[in-house]
Amino acid sequence: MNKSELVSAISERTGESKSAVDSVLSSLETVVTEQVILGNKVAITGFVSFEQTTRGARTGRNPRTGESIQIAAAKGCKVSAGARLKAAVKGT
Repeated sequence: MNKSELVSAISERTGESKSAVDSVLSSLETVVTEQVILGNKVAITGFVSFEQTTRGARTGRNPRTGESIQIAAAKGCKVSAGARLKAAVKGT
C-alpha cells in the first residue's frame, strides 16, 4: 500500500476528505522527522516508535579485495513495532 492508497482508505473509514487526511499524514511525517533529528523518541503506544540511533566508527573489510577500510560513525533511525501491532500480526 502506498501513501495515496493509505489516504484513500483512511478517508473512506473516517468520512474525512482525502486532502484533509493527506495533510494530517504529511504533518505526522514532518513532526516525527523533526523530533527524531533532535534525538527525541516518538512513540504511538502499542503501534510504533521511532528513535535515532548512532553507530560508532569501526574498521571493516572490502569484500572484493580483503583490504581493511575505516567506516565512519553514522546516525540512523530505528522503527519498532508496538505490542498491539505485533500481536495483531502474530494472530494472523
